[in-house]
Amino acid sequence: MPRSTWTAGRRGALLGASAAVVCMTLTACGNTGDGGYVAVGPPRPSATAVRPTGSVTLVPLDDPTPPAGSKSPAGGATSAPAPAPSSTTGAKSGRSTTHSPSPTPTAVPTTAPATPAALTWGEPARKATDHRWCEDVTLSFRNSGGTAVRSGTVTFGTHIIGALGIDWATIGSAERLPVPIAAHAREDHTWTVCVDAWRVPLGTHIETRDVSVEWR
Repeated sequence: MPRSTWTAGRRGALLGASAAVVCMTLTACGNTGDGGYVAVGPPRPSATAVRPTGSVTLVPLDDPTPPAGSKSPAGGATSAPAPAPSSTTGAKSGRSTTHSPSPTPTAVPTTAPATPAALTWGEPARKATDHRWCEDVTLSFRNSGGTAVRSGTVTFGTHIIGALGIDWATIGSAERLPVPIAAHAREDHTWTVCVDAWRVPLGTHIETRDVSVEWR
């Protein structure tokens, strides 16, 4: 370290030596290789200002916060501001958030309640047989409902027609439905419908024209 010389006599020399000691002390306390801090204030009237030597950082007394990354006057390193935490989805708030995928809603099967059976039928189709008192009658059924037809009865009305076309009588007979008839299904069935032979004398014939159906 270079020496400083004073020409103010013995007292000035003593003052200069004292200032040099103070300067060396301050330099030794603050110089750690990373730069130190020396409080700077107005010089004493009786002392000569001493230029600091070595690596010294001047910090005003009215700003107690040292620069980031430098050492405090007591020799301890100050902490640099912590970096903002990384964020996956919340870049603006600085918070790291993790979003779990929303559970896929389970589809609930919606089955409409079955509608009741709805049976319809057409006109009877007739066909003569070897006996004038019997004939084959065919009916076509259709179930447009949502439930099968499980049971039922078909009632035929057979007319006895004379030689001159006179309708002498109507004879009823009942037959079972060809069940089951499934929902939205079609079913054709043929019955042989007969009346008592004595009711159909020679020269007359039968015609099964009337149909009524009861079903469940």
